[in-house]
Amino acid sequence: MAVVLAGGAAGGAYYVLHTRGTPQETAARFAAAWSRGDLAAMKAELAAPAPGFDAAYAELTKNLAVAKVAVRDVRAGAAKDDRATASYTATATVKNVGDWTYRGSLKLVVKDHYWKVDWSPAAVHPALDGTNHLALKTSWPQRAAITGADGGRIDGGDVGGSVQQLVGYLDKAEDEDVEKLGTAYKKGDAVGRGGLQETFQRQLAGTPTTEIQVVGRSRKTLHAVEGSPGKDLRTSLDLKVQSAAADAVRDLDKPASLVAVRPSTGEILAIANNKGGFNRALDGRYAPGSTFKTITAAGLLAEGLTPSSRVTCPKEAVVGGLKIRNSDHEAFGSLSFLDSYAHSCNTTFAPLAADKLGAAKLYDLATDLGFNQPLRIGVPATAGSMPKATSEADLAAESFGQGRITASPLVMATVAAAVADGSWRPPTLVPSLKQKTAPKELPDNVVTGLRSMMRAVVTKGTAHAAGLPAGTAGKTGTAEFGAGPELDSHAWFIGYRGDLAFAVVVEAGGMGGGVAAPVAARFLKGLS
Repeated sequence: MAVVLAGGAAGGAYYVLHTRGTPQETAARFAAAWSRGDLAAMKAELAAPAPGFDAAYAELTKNLAVAKVAVRDVRAGAAKDDRATASYTATATVKNVGDWTYRGSLKLVVKDHYWKVDWSPAAVHPALDGTNHLALKTSWPQRAAITGADGGRIDGGDVGGSVQQLVGYLDKAEDEDVEKLGTAYKKGDAVGRGGLQETFQRQLAGTPTTEIQVVGRSRKTLHAVEGSPGKDLRTSLDLKVQSAAADAVRDLDKPASLVAVRPSTGEILAIANNKGGFNRALDGRYAPGSTFKTITAAGLLAEGLTPSSRVTCPKEAVVGGLKIRNSDHEAFGSLSFLDSYAHSCNTTFAPLAADKLGAAKLYDLATDLGFNQPLRIGVPATAGSMPKATSEADLAAESFGQGRITASPLVMATVAAAVADGSWRPPTLVPSLKQKTAPKELPDNVVTGLRSMMRAVVTKGTAHAAGLPAGTAGKTGTAEFGAGPELDSHAWFIGYRGDLAFAVVVEAGGMGGGVAAPVAARFLKGLS
């Protein structure tokens, strides 16, 4: 018995000296470090330095854009001749693709009395042998269509330049596109550039069928994720209205834009520019001139004035030290509020705004009617800007759309639409977009008053000679800009007819009634 015990003790001592720990413990530590992405801790478990170790794990992180790897179910088999094998299950989360789960194994060996990982590239994935690589192969579905309201495609070359400007175009992806959109994209893939194609790139492109492959002397697919087709993008553009808008501005020598919206919904029906470059209809920053009197008039009606209220329209007025005159130095003496609006009397509106509204009320009302609010229409668009007046002179200038106010035709079209519908509604080119701005209902007396006043502009006011069809209501604007004794003017006309509202601007065009209102007349007649 003494011999047996002594022999057992000697054998135990030899075992302790020969092997420290177990294959299971070593494999578990290695797997845990891998899950943490701790390459240094993984290397500490190796039996020998392994050239290419970092590069092998980059097969996952760099080649496949794996964000993380979770290694579980580590099970070491029985040791034999100082060697063992541990199996594991790895789940690699591939960016923009999903989870890829596979089975692998680790070779273990005793080195200097410790169990260590006998590493080779196969430890990363069984298919790797040091001569091949992991790679992603993507196959994109056919790109979805961009359509008008009637379902007809508007993303082809057969549409007008204004529509092409809205739609954008397809281009080859660059490195920055891949970084932005993700590893499902490769340099050279088709991506939208500008307009709706860029804004809705993911929706239109869909998702590709993605294969994880091992590539070397041969190519083998290890895992595949089925893609999904893109979804068509329906816009609110009405191609009949768009064609009439484009025809109305096409032959003008000076840059001109026209926007049409549906008052009952805020949907944009047409956006037309007659010149290239930037999209003036959406991004133009023009003083709105007397079209802004529609907003000032709304405030004055809310304060108790009526269209029949008696007001005065002298040749000149002074408010806060600012000398104000009317176009062509006109004067109309005593007249109704309706007629002062129809004849666009600056010398009526500036004193009334200072007396009855003040800076805060006019600012708040302008904000309710679409100024100072971000636009979410589906493509970039510049918000209307109406700073709060800081003096009576500033307020006087703002009351008739001068001073620091700027607006695009889109913004002013929504002002006309608010009168037509009774509520200001946020505009949109893509009806499926959820709006962050809620509609703003106008008081009934304000709506009724403004409608009668805008009709008077057409029947007997500054737009009476423009040839506008019966049933049209609107407001002209002549917005001075620049510096010096002789100022140029942008020509404006905003209006509505039925469930159609619109705004026209002609850069440096001159008088709104003589230049912009006839453009609106051509537009409306083109719809009949």
